[in-house]
Amino acid sequence: MARSESAPESPDAPAQRVECGGELRLLTVPGLPRIGAGDDVGRLLVDALRAADLSPRDCDILVVTSKLASRAEDRFVDLATVSPDGRAVELAERTDKDPRLVELILRESTAVSRTAPGVLIVRHRLGFVSANAGIDASNARPARASADSGPWVLLLPVDPDGAATRIRRCLQDAFGVRVGVLLSDSHGRPFRLGSMGTAIGSSGLPVLADRCGAPDLDGRTLEHTVAAVADPLAAAADLVAGQGAEGRPVTLVRGLRFTPSDEGAAAALRPSDGDLYL
Repeated sequence: MARSESAPESPDAPAQRVECGGELRLLTVPGLPRIGAGDDVGRLLVDALRAADLSPRDCDILVVTSKLASRAEDRFVDLATVSPDGRAVELAERTDKDPRLVELILRESTAVSRTAPGVLIVRHRLGFVSANAGIDASNARPARASADSGPWVLLLPVDPDGAATRIRRCLQDAFGVRVGVLLSDSHGRPFRLGSMGTAIGSSGLPVLADRCGAPDLDGRTLEHTVAAVADPLAAAADLVAGQGAEGRPVTLVRGLRFTPSDEGAAAALRPSDGDLYL
């Protein structure tokens, strides 16, 4: 996943600490309007939090579905305007997909991982591997669309880390507290059924927690334990947000303590030369 200017590399930064007590709370943030092109997601979220009397506290984390950022960035595409090339047509025949959709998938990707009838797995330009490059036809119609346009799809945000950072800064300016923000998307997993929330953008909190050097219960030193932080949070929030018509796109997570971090969501990506499944 490409790092944004707002999430620079920090090779000399101290080890990030993440601690959780005996309770982790996940709270829906109600009252957000349906986001449209040009909307300020951070400002609308501030208004919704205040209206719901949910002022964030230090180390709260807001998990925002990436679709909000995509809609605000006007990442809508009318498939009627897309002209597929020869490769897209060939892959569409192999996968039984709309050639116009396949064309968009290829534009958003750097490599094709797997194909089968009904399946097109690719490495997205942001670095992760997913079905259909994260392009979604659900809740993808813009408010301005005419009745005879479409079908419409929605691309992922251009820079999820940057979008998360803009939201985080807006929240911190408004409430005067230190928070983290994740942008989540629903991904499938190798060898497992069912999609789950995955962090594709991160700002203000560690994506991973390196436990190497810490003792286990028997005093043995952990040698290879690097715990995921961002993805489990996104997965838990996905249960609250839902993936259909629930209309709960933002979840407030409370109960963690963490050292602030400028690393982006790319920190969780396995290097391509070490990926056995691409």
